[in-house]
Amino acid sequence: MAGLIEEMVSGVVKSAVSEILKKSQKKTTRRTRRRAAKSSSSGDLLGSILEAALGKPEKAPRKPARKQVSRRRTTAARSRQKKA
Repeated sequence: MAGLIEEMVSGVVKSAVSEILKKSQKKTTRRTRRRAAKSSSSGDLLGSILEAALGKPEKAPRKPARKQVSRRRTTAARSRQKKA
C-alpha cells in the first residue's frame, strides 16, 4: 500500500517538475502559425473536391511596395503641431 502511494506521489511530482521545466518559448514565428492556419481552413472535404474539379485559382502578382518619400513640413504645419 505504501509503495503504491509512493509511486503515485513520485509520478505526480515528476509530471509537475517536467511541466514546470518545459520550454515556454514558441518554436514557430507568428507568420508561420498564421500561414498554417490559413492553409488548413480549405482542407475540408467539400473544398478539396471543388479544388480538384476546378483547379486552384490563380493569384495576381503583388505590386512592389512604393518607395517612402520624406516630405519637409511647411512652416505653418510645424507651428500648428507645436501649438497642439
